[in-house]
Amino acid sequence: MSDAPSDITPEAINAMVEELFPGNKSVCVEISSTEVLVQSAPTDDQIRPGGFISGPAMFAAADVALWYLTFGAIERIEPMALTSELSIRYLRPAVGDMLWARATLEVAGRRNVVGTARIWTDDNEARPSATAQGTYVLPH
Repeated sequence: MSDAPSDITPEAINAMVEELFPGNKSVCVEISSTEVLVQSAPTDDQIRPGGFISGPAMFAAADVALWYLTFGAIERIEPMALTSELSIRYLRPAVGDMLWARATLEVAGRRNVVGTARIWTDDNEARPSATAQGTYVLPH
């Protein structure tokens, strides 16, 4: 998947996140200039009755996937890229041990990056639990 600049790697993104945002437990697995794959292990407080992963946990996975996607699209790791808007549609309950999000680039401009994220659990990529679209604004 990697056609991002050689310094835009999952390892570089994960190191930046660990240093600057230690509360963020999502892990960048793959990145290119047009796509990113993120995994996030749900915590006990994100599990609802019936074993469902909470909506806020899925929203967070979509948001972080789109944030990481921005790095590949603009060809630099930019911690201050900010969510401008994000909407999500929950499609079915998310039940599983691992939450995944794949974000794809729709358009990258001088000030904004727009992408779409699909969220699923375990190996159920063909049956997403949610889909989201968001815009990130870049610092001037």
